[in-house]
Amino acid sequence: MTAGTRPLPTEFFDAYVFDLDGTVYLGDELMPGAARAIAELRRRDIPVRFLSNNPTRDPDEYAAKLAALGVPTPVADIANTVVTTAAWLAAHHPDAVVFPIAEAPLVRALTAAGLRLSEDPAEIDIVVASYDRAFDYRKLQIAFDAIWFHKRAFLVQTNPDRFCPFPGGRGEPDCAAITAAIEASTGTTCRHSFGKPDPIMLQTVMDSLPGVSLERALMVGDRLQTDIRMAIDTGMPSAVVLTGEATPTDVASLPPRLAPRFVLDRLDQVIPAAVWDELGWFASDPD
Repeated sequence: MTAGTRPLPTEFFDAYVFDLDGTVYLGDELMPGAARAIAELRRRDIPVRFLSNNPTRDPDEYAAKLAALGVPTPVADIANTVVTTAAWLAAHHPDAVVFPIAEAPLVRALTAAGLRLSEDPAEIDIVVASYDRAFDYRKLQIAFDAIWFHKRAFLVQTNPDRFCPFPGGRGEPDCAAITAAIEASTGTTCRHSFGKPDPIMLQTVMDSLPGVSLERALMVGDRLQTDIRMAIDTGMPSAVVLTGEATPTDVASLPPRLAPRFVLDRLDQVIPAAVWDELGWFASDPD
């Protein structure tokens, strides 16, 4: 049981933080070993949390999806950029007028947080770029007018991802593409990002794990520039799983300071090998 040249975990951590898309599932399919890894951690009363940069679902929708896949999870154990974006804006700019280029979950969260939303460029204070599959020229024009013409608004984004992966290797443009369009047309620079690798994501999840230190929690994800970079920048041990974006070549090309501590072929390799022997697990097992 080895993956690449890096060791696999030989002991349990005090808590585990899992990325969702590409790590726990892809599309409507669980990744190999995901269900039994999570079940074993829970059986041992080890806290498990889930993170996602995808702002097109709110935590309730993620909880429903995980339950449908056989991994029932409390909403409180899930954080995504809908949560972090709304919380940051409400805490730092509660009186700002916001223009979200976003889908319904983020719009609902911003409204629930008490923020005023508007499409009038003359009164917009903050433009929020997000993963928006209804993005069009009209929205770009509103952002342009608020930032460049009226010179009053600044730009933030929910997450820095260039694309969202789909099963079969396909994907679609994500938030970074919309941010880039606004930056290119206005000459502005995005001021804040509320998704991985920004530490706000880990701060949010660690607040739900009182008594657990960063050094005793493990971040597990499939993206080196978001999941793993966030963990490294905050001092949390990390494991990349080779079921999503990252490839063995990608991992091998990293400088040592940016490399994850562990490289996993499948998610259940977060469980120490000695426990595999006790439970009679094999890498060829379908789950």
